[in-house]
Amino acid sequence: EKVLVFSKGAPEVIIERCCGLMTDKGRSELDAAHWQGEAERLSNLGYRVLALAYQRLDEVPADDLARAEENLDLLGLVALIDPPREGALEAVRDCESAGITSVMITGDHPGTAREIARRLGIGHEQQKVITGPELDDITDEQLMAQVLDNRVYARVSPAQKIRLVKALQTHDQFVAMTGDGVNDAPALRQADIGVAMGLKGTDVAREAASMILLDDNFSSIVRAVREGRRIFDNIRKFIKYTMTSNSGEILTLALAPLFGLPLPLLPIHILWINLVTDGLPGLALTTQAEERQVMRRPPRPPQESLFSHGMWQHILGIG
Repeated sequence: EKVLVFSKGAPEVIIERCCGLMTDKGRSELDAAHWQGEAERLSNLGYRVLALAYQRLDEVPADDLARAEENLDLLGLVALIDPPREGALEAVRDCESAGITSVMITGDHPGTAREIARRLGIGHEQQKVITGPELDDITDEQLMAQVLDNRVYARVSPAQKIRLVKALQTHDQFVAMTGDGVNDAPALRQADIGVAMGLKGTDVAREAASMILLDDNFSSIVRAVREGRRIFDNIRKFIKYTMTSNSGEILTLALAPLFGLPLPLLPIHILWINLVTDGLPGLALTTQAEERQVMRRPPRPPQESLFSHGMWQHILGIG
């Protein structure tokens, strides 16, 4: 009894392993260039393309299973549409205005990656797509010299994803990496913030990530950035307000004896002032809405102090 072997995968890989084409009239000679061109055409339209092939064997080659996927007969191509989610284009635009650079790293065909990047506004119209084999041909120094300019990568392996993350980090970029598969786990671990998909993500990816996106929607990441900036702004406002009023009390208590004045504030006075001037207004600051331009400013450097941008001078001066 013969063994029936089916293979599916990237067209450029499967077609190279085929020696014939199965049609309604039987087997015919394979025009590899034609089918490669058809796969390229479909990919350039934004489709994800798979090639399907098969062959019959008398028995499974136990010594070398790879031989089971040689001399195949091509069945055809399958084009899958995976359009960007609603709101993805606006989310990418919000990232750009907020100083966040969106980079596409995918295992898809370069034509598919280029078309999807064009639809999402990642890069420019003539954006060059860097492939995995091209990454293998350049040194780490060459990659670091061009990694800030390249925005789209295709046919990338797991090891190359880590290499790209490290190259960006050498430029002091704070890298957030999204992924859902087992092959994304190393890059998720290497990134400053790994974001795994909660719906279709694998357990390995979720374990390796710092955050889990429950709805698998890129727009949720942008909303989280917006909310994070609002919370951080309100924390700064609360600290500035509280420290300013406290510095006034400290200066009053410290300077009064120097001028020969009696103690101006008793403990009960300090408690009353803190309750009225710090407590209720401070609670109000925590619920304040976001600033209008919160997504129109560059990201804050990770090493930046909480008291930067003149906060100490404001606290002492106003106090």
